[in-house]
Amino acid sequence: MVNDIVIIGLGAGDLDQLPYGIYKKLKQASSCFARTVEHPVINELMNEGVSFISFDDVYEKHDTFEKVYEEIAETLLKQASVEAVLYAVPGHPMVAEKTVQILIEKGPKYGVSVKVEGGQSFLDALFLAVKIDPIEGFQLLDGTALEKDDLHINQHMIIGQVYDPFIASNVKLTLMEKLPDDHAVYLVTAAGSETELVKRLPLYELDREMELSNLTSVYVPPVKEINKQYREFSTFRQIIAQLRGPNGCPWDIKQTHESLKQYLIEETYELIDAIDKQDEDEIIAELGDVLLQVLLHAQIGEDEGMFTIEDVIEGISSKMVRRHPHVFGDIEVNGEEDVLKNWQQIKQEEKEQAGSTNKSLLDDVGKFIPNLIRAHEYQKRAAKVGFDWNEVSEAWKKVKEEIIEVEAEMDQGDEAALRMELGDLFFALVNVTRFYGIQAEEAVYVANQKFYNRFTYIEACIQNERKEFANYSLDELDRFWEEAKSKGL
Repeated sequence: MVNDIVIIGLGAGDLDQLPYGIYKKLKQASSCFARTVEHPVINELMNEGVSFISFDDVYEKHDTFEKVYEEIAETLLKQASVEAVLYAVPGHPMVAEKTVQILIEKGPKYGVSVKVEGGQSFLDALFLAVKIDPIEGFQLLDGTALEKDDLHINQHMIIGQVYDPFIASNVKLTLMEKLPDDHAVYLVTAAGSETELVKRLPLYELDREMELSNLTSVYVPPVKEINKQYREFSTFRQIIAQLRGPNGCPWDIKQTHESLKQYLIEETYELIDAIDKQDEDEIIAELGDVLLQVLLHAQIGEDEGMFTIEDVIEGISSKMVRRHPHVFGDIEVNGEEDVLKNWQQIKQEEKEQAGSTNKSLLDDVGKFIPNLIRAHEYQKRAAKVGFDWNEVSEAWKKVKEEIIEVEAEMDQGDEAALRMELGDLFFALVNVTRFYGIQAEEAVYVANQKFYNRFTYIEACIQNERKEFANYSLDELDRFWEEAKSKGL
């Protein structure tokens, strides 16, 4: 025979908060299971002769709360096959009680009816203790499983189940990822009872407070100052919206997708420059400038009623999950080659499903990307279907052929023909760089930087001697160049 499991809440504080009906049920029970006996109501009821079977020892057996809650639930479900079960939890059973959710989920599989009866949540008493109105917006979060992405710092935050200094430390470190170290927080214990304690302290001291128990919650007031919200994506979005709003910036308001293209290109190259310099601070700044361009384009789309940043994020999130079945699905891969093969296959299937009218493998290469990159991409796509040299030596032989053809045109006076042959030479050189996994655009960038460094060295030498370029022969200038080269410039 399978019996019921009846779950009751012990409230947030002392016996005076307990509903009379729940009190009677506990007094009439021969025994009651309790997630923890560390609760003032249980202490008072034990003094009145009520017997409790505690799960406190289960906490010592496992290294995660998930395993603790699973064992408690499994024990209660098995016990229900023997007798009716009365299970008591702190607060209200439906507020911040993971074991209750597991019992509700698994009960039907065991043929067990799970009933929830009464109990007072700690929330009403906590709102009164810290004097806030939840209509302003608040979050109730689990201190044992707190994640940075859960936090909305412009709302009231209540973090429950801060049992001990270890959990308090994790909560502190997570909050510090978004809040200043000295942001004021409140420890609230036994809210609404005679022993209620509310203590204000700076965030960095949160785990130094030893008066923690299963009746302790952390209240985090919302951040009001705009400069303390700059780390929030939503704040950045609001700033961009305001810039393009009725009372915004005239320059931002008049921008279009077309007018912003040049800035996106410029900011992308500045980011590449920062990456090549390996300058972390500059990379942060330039990534911000690139993100600015993305948000401006998204805001233009929203202003025109065409799309929003959510559409952009949804599209790329969906694509990443779809094209990584070996991460988000059950596909197995053996190395990078399998990953790339799957990517291309999924990409092709997407085109077919979308009814793509592309007639060439080359059609999806951007027409406005730098031409050295474009040449690389053309060659890479052609190589995937077998249109490629077998050896790099064959590609290098083609370079030599193109050099001869360039030389043949140099004395003919036909600029168009010479331009064409030089273009062929560049294209052939890109083929060689591709064989070695080198982007020709990046190789030329390095050459440009090298020339810049050595030429500015020559300029500095001339300035030091208080002369002009005209005062030097090419051989003399070349001597400065060699000096720069010897210095590793």
